[in-house]
Amino acid sequence: MYFRIANRNQRGAALVEFAIGATVFLTAMFAVLEFGRALWTHNALADAARRGARYAAINGPNEAAVRNVVVYGDALGGTKPIIPDLDVEKVHVDYSTNPPFSLAMGTATVRIEEYEFKFILPFLGTSIQMPNYRTTLSAENAGAPIPGGAPGP
Repeated sequence: MYFRIANRNQRGAALVEFAIGATVFLTAMFAVLEFGRALWTHNALADAARRGARYAAINGPNEAAVRNVVVYGDALGGTKPIIPDLDVEKVHVDYSTNPPFSLAMGTATVRIEEYEFKFILPFLGTSIQMPNYRTTLSAENAGAPIPGGAPGP
């Protein structure tokens, strides 16, 4: 008889324990997924800045094409950015030359600024500000002769 009374008092305990355990497990799992997305976005932004600087260093001063390479992965542009919510207004391109040399002896700098990473899950907050990304590369002449200098290879 005692066994039945103790069993009645424990009826909902398994459900409560499952709810607590499932909540902890699902919260941890979704936090790992969101952190993974944030890390992927960080790496993709750094790579996009490097890719844009490389394109600018090789192809010379064409800011629109460099911005398209950073955002869409193609100099001609596109409709869907490689990284969600990245647009060409967040990409800045700077060129510097070292007189008396041409642009082939200068540098190209690409910056991605003010990008906000948006979480999918609402209870983690709405968004976080990602750091600014900056890559500077020396421009190359890619075999073209430098004006007033030695011919290319």
